Amino acid sequence: MKVGIMQPYFLPYIGYISLIKHTERFILFDVVQFIRHGWIERNRVLKQNDGWLYIQVPLEKFSRETLIKDVRINNEINWKDKIFAQLITYKKRAPFYATVVELLRNVFDKSFDSIVDLNRELLIAICQYLEIAATIEVFSQMNLQIDEAHAPDEWALNICKKLGTDISYINPIGGMDFFDRKKYEDNDINLLFQKMMITPYSQKRATFEPGLSIIDVMMFNSKDEINLMLDNYELI
Repeated sequence: MKVGIMQPYFLPYIGYISLIKHTERFILFDVVQFIRHGWIERNRVLKQNDGWLYIQVPLEKFSRETLIKDVRINNEINWKDKIFAQLITYKKRAPFYATVVELLRNVFDKSFDSIVDLNRELLIAICQYLEIAATIEVFSQMNLQIDEAHAPDEWALNICKKLGTDISYINPIGGMDFFDRKKYEDNDINLLFQKMMITPYSQKRATFEPGLSIIDVMMFNSKDEINLMLDNYELI
Protein backbone atom coordinates (compact mmCIF):
# COMPACT_ATOMS: atom_id res chain seq x y z
CA MET A 1 0.00 0.00 0.00
CA LYS A 2 1.31 3.43 -0.97
CA VAL A 3 1.01 6.08 1.74
CA GLY A 4 1.46 9.85 1.62
CA ILE A 5 1.67 12.05 4.73
CA MET A 6 1.73 15.82 4.47
CA GLN A 7 0.69 18.82 6.52
CA PRO A 8 -2.71 20.18 5.43
CA TYR A 9 -1.81 22.77 2.78
CA PHE A 10 -4.21 25.40 1.42
CA LEU A 11 -4.87 24.90 -2.31
CA PRO A 12 -1.36 23.45 -2.80
CA TYR A 13 0.77 23.17 -5.92
CA ILE A 14 0.32 20.36 -8.43
CA GLY A 15 2.93 18.03 -6.88
CA TYR A 16 0.87 17.77 -3.70
CA ILE A 17 -2.21 16.76 -5.70
CA SER A 18 -0.13 14.25 -7.66
CA LEU A 19 0.96 12.66 -4.39
CA ILE A 20 -2.68 12.29 -3.36
CA LYS A 21 -3.55 10.70 -6.71
CA HIS A 22 -0.75 8.18 -6.56
CA THR A 23 -1.20 6.93 -2.99
CA GLU A 24 -3.88 4.66 -1.55
CA ARG A 25 -3.96 6.50 1.77
CA PHE A 26 -3.18 10.16 2.21
CA ILE A 27 -2.92 11.53 5.75
CA LEU A 28 -3.03 15.18 6.76
CA PHE A 29 -0.53 15.43 9.59
CA ASP A 30 -1.79 18.03 12.04
CA VAL A 31 -0.28 17.30 15.48
CA VAL A 32 2.92 19.33 15.22
CA GLN A 33 3.52 23.01 15.92
CA PHE A 34 1.94 25.41 13.45
CA ILE A 35 4.50 27.57 11.65
CA ARG A 36 3.01 30.90 10.61
CA HIS A 37 3.24 32.12 7.00
CA GLY A 38 3.70 28.67 5.53
CA TRP A 39 1.55 26.82 3.02
CA ILE A 40 -1.20 25.87 5.47
CA GLU A 41 -2.83 29.31 5.44
CA ARG A 42 -1.92 30.67 2.00
CA ASN A 43 -0.81 29.95 -1.55
CA ARG A 44 0.18 31.78 -4.71
CA VAL A 45 -1.78 32.78 -7.82
CA LEU A 46 -1.11 35.11 -10.74
CA LYS A 47 -1.00 38.85 -10.21
CA GLN A 48 -2.71 41.21 -12.65
CA ASN A 49 0.17 42.05 -14.99
CA ASP A 50 3.18 39.95 -14.01
CA GLY A 51 4.45 37.97 -11.06
CA TRP A 52 2.29 36.42 -8.38
CA LEU A 53 0.46 37.24 -5.15
CA TYR A 54 -0.79 35.36 -2.09
CA ILE A 55 -4.36 34.33 -1.46
CA GLN A 56 -4.72 33.74 2.26
CA VAL A 57 -7.04 32.58 5.02
CA PRO A 58 -6.78 34.85 8.10
CA LEU A 59 -6.27 33.10 11.42
CA GLU A 60 -7.19 33.89 14.99
CA LYS A 61 -4.31 34.72 17.30
CA PHE A 62 -2.58 31.70 18.75
CA SER A 63 0.44 30.95 20.88
CA ARG A 64 3.74 29.77 19.47
CA GLU A 65 3.18 26.24 20.80
CA THR A 66 -0.24 25.79 19.14
CA LEU A 67 -0.62 22.61 17.10
CA ILE A 68 -1.91 22.73 13.55
CA LYS A 69 -5.11 20.96 14.58
CA ASP A 70 -5.96 23.73 17.04
CA VAL A 71 -5.54 26.70 14.70
CA ARG A 72 -8.79 28.53 14.00
CA ILE A 73 -9.91 30.71 11.10
CA ASN A 74 -10.70 34.37 11.79
CA ASN A 75 -14.14 34.54 10.22
CA GLU A 76 -14.60 38.12 11.41
CA ILE A 77 -12.63 39.05 8.28
CA ASN A 78 -14.36 38.72 4.91
CA TRP A 79 -11.57 36.59 3.46
CA LYS A 80 -13.71 34.64 1.01
CA ASP A 81 -14.79 37.68 -0.99
CA LYS A 82 -11.22 38.98 -0.92
CA ILE A 83 -9.97 35.75 -2.51
CA PHE A 84 -12.63 35.91 -5.23
CA ALA A 85 -11.64 39.52 -5.91
CA GLN A 86 -7.99 38.49 -6.22
CA LEU A 87 -8.94 35.80 -8.74
CA ILE A 88 -10.70 38.29 -11.03
CA THR A 89 -7.44 38.65 -12.96
CA TYR A 90 -8.17 35.21 -14.43
CA LYS A 91 -11.66 36.07 -15.66
CA LYS A 92 -10.78 37.29 -19.16
CA ARG A 93 -7.80 35.04 -19.81
CA ALA A 94 -8.54 31.64 -18.24
CA PRO A 95 -10.96 29.30 -20.05
CA PHE A 96 -11.97 27.45 -16.86
CA TYR A 97 -12.37 30.51 -14.62
CA ALA A 98 -16.11 30.04 -14.04
CA THR A 99 -15.70 26.35 -13.24
CA VAL A 100 -12.94 26.94 -10.71
CA VAL A 101 -14.76 29.80 -9.01
CA GLU A 102 -17.87 27.64 -8.71
CA LEU A 103 -15.82 24.85 -7.11
CA LEU A 104 -14.36 27.27 -4.58
CA ARG A 105 -17.73 28.86 -3.88
CA ASN A 106 -19.32 25.47 -3.19
CA VAL A 107 -16.71 24.87 -0.48
CA PHE A 108 -16.59 28.43 0.85
CA ASP A 109 -20.40 28.45 1.23
CA LYS A 110 -19.92 26.01 4.09
CA SER A 111 -18.92 27.16 7.56
CA PHE A 112 -15.42 26.34 8.80
CA ASP A 113 -13.67 27.20 12.06
CA SER A 114 -10.68 24.87 11.63
CA ILE A 115 -8.05 25.52 8.96
CA VAL A 116 -7.48 21.74 8.78
CA ASP A 117 -11.15 21.08 8.02
CA LEU A 118 -11.25 23.80 5.36
CA ASN A 119 -8.12 22.55 3.63
CA ARG A 120 -9.28 18.94 3.68
CA GLU A 121 -12.63 19.91 2.17
CA LEU A 122 -10.88 21.86 -0.60
CA LEU A 123 -8.60 18.91 -1.36
CA ILE A 124 -11.59 16.57 -1.55
CA ALA A 125 -13.44 18.95 -3.89
CA ILE A 126 -10.39 19.25 -6.17
CA CYS A 127 -9.95 15.48 -6.29
CA GLN A 128 -13.62 14.96 -7.08
CA TYR A 129 -13.41 17.51 -9.89
CA LEU A 130 -10.35 15.75 -11.33
CA GLU A 131 -12.02 12.35 -10.86
CA ILE A 132 -9.34 11.17 -8.46
CA ALA A 133 -10.49 8.43 -6.08
CA ALA A 134 -8.75 9.69 -2.95
CA THR A 135 -8.81 8.71 0.71
CA ILE A 136 -7.82 11.81 2.68
CA GLU A 137 -7.61 11.31 6.44
CA VAL A 138 -6.72 13.65 9.30
CA PHE A 139 -4.19 12.19 11.69
CA SER A 140 -5.65 13.74 14.86
CA GLN A 141 -9.01 12.14 14.03
CA MET A 142 -7.67 8.64 13.37
CA ASN A 143 -7.18 7.53 17.00
CA LEU A 144 -3.91 5.96 15.92
CA GLN A 145 -1.51 5.32 18.78
CA ILE A 146 2.05 5.62 17.51
CA ASP A 147 5.50 5.47 19.09
CA GLU A 148 7.14 8.68 20.23
CA ALA A 149 9.17 10.36 17.49
CA HIS A 150 12.78 11.08 18.47
CA ALA A 151 13.68 12.74 15.16
CA PRO A 152 11.64 14.65 12.56
CA ASP A 153 11.79 11.81 10.02
CA GLU A 154 10.24 9.36 12.51
CA TRP A 155 6.70 10.76 12.47
CA ALA A 156 5.99 9.22 9.06
CA LEU A 157 7.89 6.07 10.02
CA ASN A 158 5.88 5.53 13.18
CA ILE A 159 2.58 6.16 11.42
CA CYS A 160 3.44 3.71 8.63
CA LYS A 161 4.37 1.04 11.18
CA LYS A 162 0.76 1.11 12.40
CA LEU A 163 -0.89 0.94 8.97
CA GLY A 164 -0.11 -2.69 8.18
CA THR A 165 2.44 -4.57 6.09
CA ASP A 166 3.81 -4.04 2.58
CA ILE A 167 3.88 -0.26 3.04
CA SER A 168 5.54 2.16 0.62
CA TYR A 169 5.88 5.66 2.01
CA ILE A 170 6.16 8.35 -0.67
CA ASN A 171 7.45 11.83 0.09
CA PRO A 172 8.13 14.81 -2.21
CA ILE A 173 11.72 14.82 -3.40
CA GLY A 174 12.43 18.06 -1.56
CA GLY A 175 12.68 16.02 1.64
CA MET A 176 15.13 13.46 0.28
CA ASP A 177 18.05 14.61 2.45
CA PHE A 178 15.78 14.81 5.47
CA PHE A 179 15.06 11.08 5.80
CA ASP A 180 17.24 8.23 7.02
CA ARG A 181 16.51 5.38 4.61
CA LYS A 182 17.97 2.77 6.95
CA LYS A 183 15.31 3.46 9.59
CA TYR A 184 12.62 2.64 7.05
CA GLU A 185 14.44 -0.38 5.65
CA ASP A 186 14.88 -1.77 9.18
CA ASN A 187 11.10 -1.61 9.59
CA ASP A 188 10.33 -3.16 6.18
CA ILE A 189 8.92 0.11 4.84
CA ASN A 190 9.81 1.08 1.29
CA LEU A 191 10.82 4.76 1.29
CA LEU A 192 10.35 6.53 -2.06
CA PHE A 193 10.58 10.11 -3.25
CA GLN A 194 8.36 11.65 -5.89
CA LYS A 195 10.08 13.88 -8.43
CA MET A 196 7.56 15.92 -10.40
CA MET A 197 8.26 16.93 -13.97
CA ILE A 198 6.54 20.30 -13.95
CA THR A 199 4.89 20.88 -17.33
CA PRO A 200 4.73 24.53 -18.40
CA TYR A 201 1.32 25.56 -19.73
CA SER A 202 -0.06 28.74 -21.24
CA GLN A 203 -0.93 31.37 -18.64
CA LYS A 204 -1.68 33.88 -21.41
CA ARG A 205 1.41 35.91 -20.58
CA ALA A 206 5.03 36.07 -21.74
CA THR A 207 6.70 34.46 -18.72
CA PHE A 208 5.53 31.21 -17.14
CA GLU A 209 5.19 31.30 -13.35
CA PRO A 210 5.88 27.78 -12.04
CA GLY A 211 4.85 26.28 -8.72
CA LEU A 212 1.64 28.23 -8.21
CA SER A 213 -1.49 26.88 -6.53
CA ILE A 214 -3.36 24.04 -8.21
CA ILE A 215 -6.02 26.71 -8.77
CA ASP A 216 -3.80 28.29 -11.43
CA VAL A 217 -3.37 24.93 -13.18
CA MET A 218 -7.13 24.37 -13.11
CA MET A 219 -7.86 27.81 -14.52
CA PHE A 220 -5.94 27.12 -17.76
CA ASN A 221 -6.18 23.36 -18.30
CA SER A 222 -8.86 20.73 -18.84
CA LYS A 223 -9.30 17.77 -16.49
CA ASP A 224 -7.56 15.47 -18.97
CA GLU A 225 -4.63 17.85 -19.38
CA ILE A 226 -4.24 18.19 -15.63
CA ASN A 227 -4.30 14.44 -15.10
CA LEU A 228 -1.52 14.03 -17.65
CA MET A 229 0.51 16.55 -15.65
CA LEU A 230 -0.26 14.70 -12.40
CA ASP A 231 1.07 11.50 -13.95
CA ASN A 232 4.31 13.11 -15.11
CA TYR A 233 6.66 12.10 -12.30
CA GLU A 234 9.19 9.49 -11.30
CA LEU A 235 9.83 7.69 -8.03
CA ILE A 236 13.36 7.64 -6.68
